[in-house]
Amino acid sequence: MAARPRTLPAAVAPVLVGTALAVTVGPLRVLAFLAALVGAVFIQVGTNLSNDYSDARRGADAEDRLGPVRVTAGGLVPPRQVLVATYLSFAVAVLVGVYLIAVAGWVVLALGAASILAGVLYTGGPRPYGYEGLGELFVFLFFGIVAVTGSFYVQRQRLPWEAFALAVPVGLLAAAILVVNNVRDLESDRRVGKRTLAVRLGRERTRRLYSAMLTGTYLTAPIPWLAGSLSAWLLAPLLSAPLALRLVRTVGSRSDGPALNGALAGTGALQLGFCLLLSAGILLS
Repeated sequence: MAARPRTLPAAVAPVLVGTALAVTVGPLRVLAFLAALVGAVFIQVGTNLSNDYSDARRGADAEDRLGPVRVTAGGLVPPRQVLVATYLSFAVAVLVGVYLIAVAGWVVLALGAASILAGVLYTGGPRPYGYEGLGELFVFLFFGIVAVTGSFYVQRQRLPWEAFALAVPVGLLAAAILVVNNVRDLESDRRVGKRTLAVRLGRERTRRLYSAMLTGTYLTAPIPWLAGSLSAWLLAPLLSAPLALRLVRTVGSRSDGPALNGALAGTGALQLGFCLLLSAGILLS
């Protein structure tokens, strides 16, 4: 429960996209791909555990929240146990990171350290940025730009502009997952002083933001094709558009916990499906 498996597509998807792009210009380094995948997943798990622990300490996961019960706030697991699990998850990420540093250099150390730090400071530390409305920005940066370009870098040790371009739709979808989460928890977050972007913007404007992010995802994915770098196979993610439309309707019209919990899981599924299609399109280009 504390690992929040519904959010894990946000960790897997960018690795698939970055690696697919790398394979178009050279052979696949299988161990580097697997290490990047394991590292990304355990950074996400460690972040989720850290947030569970930190939110409970700040009183943000009260009984009136519409989302699933959090294990620390709900008294299901002792706080110290959650903290130990957080350390162990990040330790696994560090271990695979050591291998990636050996094969791709010290740039990977900087990326990994920044990712772990961003995960901890989302709800931890003296001034958590997740409480100031900056969560979506950091998710876009770390689960989009950093994760896609980093996955390419461990394969090729360089960074073409296409890696940054393809990271944009991936990051938008990852941030959209957080938008749904924050729309669902808007009222309970406001009561405890957690000023997420949804709290700052209000429900209606946040709903429009979600719609704009999903629209931007489909508009930005074909940019390398339009620039003449890759082929029209980059349009393959359009096959996932019907799911995106259903999610926009749900988030735009529903405020109840079950519907928004379903939209949260659906946005995670959309990201994974979109990125699988995008990866296939890249490989076919």
